[in-house]
Formats: sequence, structure tokens, C-alpha cells
Amino acid sequence: MFPSAITDFWLSPPLTSRLLYGEDHFSVTTDAFLEEDERLTILTTTDGRTRVLLTPTIAETMALEEGQPADEAGFRRRLEESGIVLHGADNLFYFTEKGREALLGEPDAPSIRALTEADARAFEQFEEAASEQDLDNASVELDHWAVYGAFDDGRLVCVASMYPWNDAPLADLGVLTLPSYRNKGHARRLVRAISRHALVRNHEPQYRCQLDNHASVAAAGSAGLTRFGTWDVIAPDQGTI
Repeated sequence: MFPSAITDFWLSPPLTSRLLYGEDHFSVTTDAFLEEDERLTILTTTDGRTRVLLTPTIAETMALEEGQPADEAGFRRRLEESGIVLHGADNLFYFTEKGREALLGEPDAPSIRALTEADARAFEQFEEAASEQDLDNASVELDHWAVYGAFDDGRLVCVASMYPWNDAPLADLGVLTLPSYRNKGHARRLVRAISRHALVRNHEPQYRCQLDNHASVAAAGSAGLTRFGTWDVIAPDQGTI
């Protein structure tokens, strides 16, 4: 259902990894070369598979070598007993193969175009009109790999931007619409436009949002994205574990 670039990235273990415990529904794998902010990650797909990836140091902290937990519940008990806290899971959304075909055959709306440095003032005005919380959640930037904007009566009212993610053929995207211009379809059209940009450059669009961000979940569905699963990482304040 999902393109192989997505399933290979998430479900194929790194070449530098070592399997500690593995069954079809649950596996734990160590890798000494994980990035600091991803030294413990948990992926759970919509079909019920959970994949844990962690460093040998964290595996030692959890005493996993002394007897691996046979299921996710047992693993999470070990996490709690070890005092290890997670950041909080994100939903992961992608276009399915069928969704990609429909997307690529659709033209951009006339109100949408790519943004450049020449749009710096319009982008500044957009940021001034948005709340700090919204800007922080969306993480849209004018200097990202790709940036698109939607205009309403000449005003920039919605911005989407994306960047290549984790050295993979994935492009992580964020989108933000100014409050008074929401529920008019700007975000849906913009997400689809910037996603076409990514696909023709051999990158799969990736849409992430917190589980309780119901508006963002609805926006993903409206744009034609399908939920692949959830992904959680170790909290950033876990010191040198």
C-alpha cells in the first residue's frame, strides 16, 4: 500500500544494528551509531507491529541482555523501571501508492506558488500575524528545502515547508494557516502542491503531528495522506543515558 521507500526506511534494520529480540509483532534492535536525539525510538505501525531501536548503552541501562521482554508491555515496564522517559508519540502520515497517482495528476491551484527570498517581507508579515505556539508547532521556514505559500487577495495566508529527513528519501513537512483564513481549503491545497514538488524530486512527503492534535490529524486526512503509524523518541532531557 505504501511506497517501498517508506517501508524500507522504517522496517528494514540498519546495517550496523544487532537484533536483541524479534518476532513479527515486536522487535528490539540495538545500534551504536544512532543520533543523540534518536538513541531510543519506538515505531508502531497501523497493522500492529512495534519496532524498538536503541543504543547498546540504553539496552544495558534497561538490562535487556539479561532477558529480553517478549512483548511491548514488558518493554515499557522496563522503560519505567529504568526511569527512561519518552517525548510523546507523533502520528506518521504518507501518501499510499494510489494516493500518489491521484496527487501527481492534479494541477496546483492559481493561488499557490513556490516562495523564494523575494518573498521575505511577505513571510515576515505572515510570521507577525501568527502566534509563537503555532509557529513552533508548524516549523515552517523560508530557507527550507522547499517552501510554498497560498495567497488570499494578495496576502500570504498559509505556508508549507519541508526538508529532507534523516538522510532518507523522505521530506518532512509542516504547514500553518493564519487563524482567520482557516477552514477554507488553503492547507489542503498547499500540502498537496508541496507534496507534488517532493515526489517529482524522488522524495516521499512525510506529515507528522502529535496524537492529540486533532486539527492536524484532520488536515492530513483532508490532504489525502494515510496514517502509517506512530513514532516516539527518548525525551531530550534524559542526560547521558
